[in-house]
Amino acid sequence: MQLFINSKLNDTRKAELQRQLSADVTPTFRDDLPKDEQQKAFQSADIVLGNPPAAWFAEPLPNLKFWQLDSAGFDGYKNARITASVANMGDYFAWPCAETMVAGILAMYRLIPELAVLQSRSEWVGQPLRDHMRLLKGQSVVILGTGTIGQAVRQMLSGFTCTIKMLARTDPHADLHSADELKTILPETDIVINCLPGTATAFMSADLIGAMKPGRIYANVGRGSTTDETALIKALQSNQLGGAVLDVTATEPLPADSPLWTMPNVLLTQHTGGGQPDEDAGKVVLFLRNLPKFLAGEPLENAVELGRGY
Repeated sequence: MQLFINSKLNDTRKAELQRQLSADVTPTFRDDLPKDEQQKAFQSADIVLGNPPAAWFAEPLPNLKFWQLDSAGFDGYKNARITASVANMGDYFAWPCAETMVAGILAMYRLIPELAVLQSRSEWVGQPLRDHMRLLKGQSVVILGTGTIGQAVRQMLSGFTCTIKMLARTDPHADLHSADELKTILPETDIVINCLPGTATAFMSADLIGAMKPGRIYANVGRGSTTDETALIKALQSNQLGGAVLDVTATEPLPADSPLWTMPNVLLTQHTGGGQPDEDAGKVVLFLRNLPKFLAGEPLENAVELGRGY
């Protein structure tokens, strides 16, 4: 069987993967091939590891039988027409993403970005800053999305005794199920944390942003496409929103002329939210757990359906 590895792995991880593959699986690493041979190798593969360009799925892939994504999200492949078994990374990135959001919100509340700038200038302000600091403890929070990231955020914030409500369209255990229900509680909400997948395009609309209580915080670790970014920028510029922690933006990399770069009430974490030590090791480990399951016809870990979005 032909295995195409789209993931960029270092030499150690490549060797580890090759050492643990059975003799009937022949690996081909995309970054070892000339550019003009990469797509052809992908198209002939029986098994794929990683996230190839979505455009490569425009052609029929009759050989593809098993695809292990190296991400949790896969909304960019919603139009892929394949019959292969597909799995994603499940909750692998959930905890680091949650830590990034909580760290960003705490930084906003405790004026860490402002203090870092003052430190870079060797400028001592001290006492006057204290009155502008806020506490995360006891804040009212709405988490958009009840997936693994949303649940991890909820678990972390419970330690701050926050009042938490969660929104999901189809999850019966969620507190809220629609934009209308969300809008009714936004005026009493201190923090909105967006963990929605890309299928929820423009969910956080200008109407919902406008309904947020003045001076409050918006955070997004889901997808940039889920937020009306123009409305968000206007709300931040007018100080209708107190600040935003953005791991994702509508266009990535963020264009150099975006106002978000220079806003003092915006913290950009540049889609690093899922970062953790030796990420690639975890990707290889999960693939090597799933491959024998696929070959044996057993259920996969973190199996997903592209068309359904989960």
